[in-house]
Amino acid sequence: MLLSANTTINRYGSIAAEIYDLDKPFGALPDTAFHLEALAGVEGPILEPACGSGRTLVPLLQAGHDLTGFDPSEEMLDRCRARCAERGFSPPLSRQRFEDFNYPSPFAAILVPVGSFTLIDDFDTALAVLRRFHAHLVVGGLLLLDIQPLAFLAASGEDRRRWTAENGDLLTLEGKRTAADWLAQRGESLLRYERWRDNRLVETQLEPMAQRYWGLGEFSLALEATGFSLEAVTGGYARGRPPRASDRVLTFEARKKA
Repeated sequence: MLLSANTTINRYGSIAAEIYDLDKPFGALPDTAFHLEALAGVEGPILEPACGSGRTLVPLLQAGHDLTGFDPSEEMLDRCRARCAERGFSPPLSRQRFEDFNYPSPFAAILVPVGSFTLIDDFDTALAVLRRFHAHLVVGGLLLLDIQPLAFLAASGEDRRRWTAENGDLLTLEGKRTAADWLAQRGESLLRYERWRDNRLVETQLEPMAQRYWGLGEFSLALEATGFSLEAVTGGYARGRPPRASDRVLTFEARKKA
């Protein structure tokens, strides 16, 4: 069943934000090392849209980069600010959306890790966001962007996982694909987050999610159409080899043309 037009999607509330840090601790996934290497030669400020709780932003700060971040989830931003403060950083962080973020000065690079860009679930909106990225880069600036490929739309079944919170609470997730639109390349899911304490359910949060997935050639053309020159596409963070059908992440490196 398709979500109604007024349904809030991709919200990342408090339980989702807490689980995000438990499930994806700093440095635990291979993307961080790849992005650090790809951005090593960048001199100038870097923007991370949808920075979340700082899983990528903090390691980049620790590597000496000048980072700015935004996210639509205040719960994620609260965790990001706390993580930065613990390590002595106070980067500019604000609550903004892909669709209308705005900064007065351009950036040397923009980084969008893993599946964040797929949360833009409409094709025309995604192209408008790419144009906004282009407008916020210096000429020659780097766009480093990961996407989850179209194969994800074929996923079915339920996602059931659990974690133990720092205070001992049991946090659970049950996710189910509720719709797949192959023409729009868009999938919908309903995620149910629960908090259990002393064997009693104390909190439940429902999170409707929607994502749009991309083909390799399609996204290459989208970058070209929005003013970028594609330099490289890497599959599975394995630099130096062509992407494979089995890759769960494709990384695009592109430069802003004059």
